[in-house]
Formats: sequence, structure tokens, C-alpha cells
Amino acid sequence: MKNILVNLQVEPRHKAKLEAAAPGCAFTYAPGKELTREQVEKAQIIIGNPPPAWIGASEKLELLQLFSAGADPYLKPGILAPGTALTNATGAYGKAVSEHAFALTLMLMKKLHLYRDYQQQHIWRDAGPVTSLSDATALVVGLGDIGLAYARLVKAMGARVIGVKRRGGPCPAGIDELCLTADVDRVLPEADVIFSILPGTADTFHFYTAERFAAMKNSAVFVNCGRGSAVAMDVLAGALREGQIAAAAIDVVETEPLPAESELWQLENLLITPHVAGNFHLPDILEQIVDISCDNLRAHLAGEPLRNVVDFSTGYKK
Repeated sequence: MKNILVNLQVEPRHKAKLEAAAPGCAFTYAPGKELTREQVEKAQIIIGNPPPAWIGASEKLELLQLFSAGADPYLKPGILAPGTALTNATGAYGKAVSEHAFALTLMLMKKLHLYRDYQQQHIWRDAGPVTSLSDATALVVGLGDIGLAYARLVKAMGARVIGVKRRGGPCPAGIDELCLTADVDRVLPEADVIFSILPGTADTFHFYTAERFAAMKNSAVFVNCGRGSAVAMDVLAGALREGQIAAAAIDVVETEPLPAESELWQLENLLITPHVAGNFHLPDILEQIVDISCDNLRAHLAGEPLRNVVDFSTGYKK
């Protein structure tokens, strides 16, 4: 019998599905702040994202199934003992985050963020020319589940889509041109829209340098729903302030929550959402995470291959 800890806010029907996937096991449900360090230390299987320090390289822990796609806090030495399986929630966030990013893109291109500002100020003003996704070039940096879902949305609006990924291979459906990360500087000047969905790794830290913003079209819009560490806050502020790009929308920042004194709050051509593109706001996210967890409970107990195993050397799903 395995001790299984579920650090998720689930409903009775979700509990029934999880327990059916691991019959005879002992389940503890401790969502959010109800979680204790003692519960983490006793668990052999954890579904959720407990504080990494509480795991402390536990020899008992066999499987950690995250409810996030990002796994970087759990990859540091001394968190997971050798042999502990780590799986993520890749596939659960494609719909929610891609639709959020798509909405942000259209808001920027149609200047709807400015009209909202004018409304609050009781100003009747024309904000001027807008742009369109039809015949635009959209650069999608990161071609996982979310990136591909976003690519399908902008492609349906008539955009030409360039996808950027670490490794080569066949060009995925919905992508017009495939580019390796090492060659991103070649295609940056072509993009009317840049959507970043990079994970937080050593290779993606401050990926968007001042030089890369300078290489973008001054009419381009930049949308980041990946990791805030991909761009330094002062670099983004400078690019917007100096007109190197037309506008940006970010759901993530390098320091969260964004400090009240940050210049970013004051920039008219920046739209900020507080890391809510996923965050269980769309009910479908929880349903998919429960399904992934059930699959991995069954597989782990049967000694079969797991779904969404994280590669410790890259931080990505293998």
C-alpha cells in the first residue's frame, strides 16, 4: 500500500477517479495551505507542487506528479533523491494559456488596452491605426502544447507562423516555417507578433536581450506567457519606452508579484496580467491534470512507462 498525497483542490468526483486508479492505497488530501511538512515527508507519491525544501531528497518519495508544466524549482540538487520520478502537467494548459495569449495579442493589435484606459478617464479619443493578424508573421518561441495551440489560433486568422524550438525535426502542423532556437536572430526582424512560451532554464534566462528587442520591428507586439526570467524587466521597459516595439503584454515577470514601484506599471503600451493565464481559472485545466495523474498512478503502480517524464538536464518533458 502506497501513501499518496494530493496537494490539489479536488472535488469528490476527482477523488473517486484518483482512488480508482490506485486501489488499496492510502490517500491524503491537503490542498493549498492545508499542506504540512509532515505529510510531504511521509508520502511515497505526491500529486501537486509542495514546497521543494519540504521534500528534502526524501528516500520515501517515488513519484512527484506536478500540477504545473514548469518543473524548475524541483530540479535543483538536494530536492529529489536519485531515482525519484518527476512528471509534469504538459498538455493541461494548452487551451487556457493559448486563448489568454491570443486575446492579449488582439487587444494590443487593435489598441483595446488604450481604449480601456480612455474609458476610465472619460475620454472620447481615437487611438489611431491598428494592425491585423491576417497576412501578419507570428513568431512562436517555444513549440510545446501551448505554443502549438497558439499557433493554430493565429493561423486560423490568416497569419504566417514561424515556430522556434530547441531541436530539429518535422515541421508540425500549423507551422509554416520551423526555426531552431540558435537561429532565432534571423527571423526576429520578420515578426509582427512575437509570442514567448519559454520555460525557465539556464538557456532561456534573459533570452530577450536589448539587442534582440532592437532587432524587432518597431511595429511589432511582444507577448510573454512563459517565464518572466526570459526578459529582464528593465530591458522590456527600455524597449517599450524607446519605441523599439509597438506594445507588449505579459502574464509573467521576473519578480512576482511585480513591485509597486516598477516602471512597468506606468507604461501605456504595456498590458499586464498577474500570472493568471493558467492558474486553474479554466475548469478544463483541473480535469486534465486529474486525468494525467490517474494515468501516471496506474503506470507507476504497474511498473509501466510514465507520461510527461521531466528530463532533469533540460527541465522539459522528455
